[in-house]
Amino acid sequence: MTHDIERRLDDALAEMHARGLTRLLGFGERPALVAVDFTRAFTDPQMPLAADFSAELEQTARLARAARAGGSPVYFTVTAYDEPDLADAGVWAEKVPATTTLRSGTAGVELDPRGGREPGDGVVLKKYASAFFGTDLATRLTSRRVDTILLAGCTTSGCVRATAVDGLQHGFRVMVVREAVGDRNPDAHLQSLLDMQTKYADIVTVAQVEDYLGALVGA
Repeated sequence: MTHDIERRLDDALAEMHARGLTRLLGFGERPALVAVDFTRAFTDPQMPLAADFSAELEQTARLARAARAGGSPVYFTVTAYDEPDLADAGVWAEKVPATTTLRSGTAGVELDPRGGREPGDGVVLKKYASAFFGTDLATRLTSRRVDTILLAGCTTSGCVRATAVDGLQHGFRVMVVREAVGDRNPDAHLQSLLDMQTKYADIVTVAQVEDYLGALVGA
């Protein structure tokens, strides 16, 4: 299934480029890795919001090591709710009943250690899909003069896509790392990657990111 999705994505992207429907933004000069919502509520297949993101977690940890080696900041986002009646989730809690698994202080909001977070990495607490909405992420990035977001996480069609859209709207070059993002629905994953490539981001590989980060170190 994974190889079929990758083939379909490559074919579709090649067609869009050939027709002039999109082009690459390209990497900037000061990147940061943002890993979205790799908490147990999303990565433990026994929980309702989750899927098996083992491969994506492994690739995110790989990206985090490469980013740190080049001196680039790393951020992990956590969606968590403090209000007993989930008032801080608003209407979203009505739309998605499994939001109850995202209560602060519960196992569901613990970062999955397979994602590779280390003590020096930043944590961004959020309430809604985008890592930018209602958070200080944009301030943290601009204070470090970041111009490029290396985006990992879950789900591709939800919080990753919302973060990509807002990232572009905040003026960042968004690079969605295809092996490091995942979704419960393979079709939604593919469609979201195509949509982001067309309008909001570049879809890149882990190898491309590692080459980019390595070149920055050598510059």
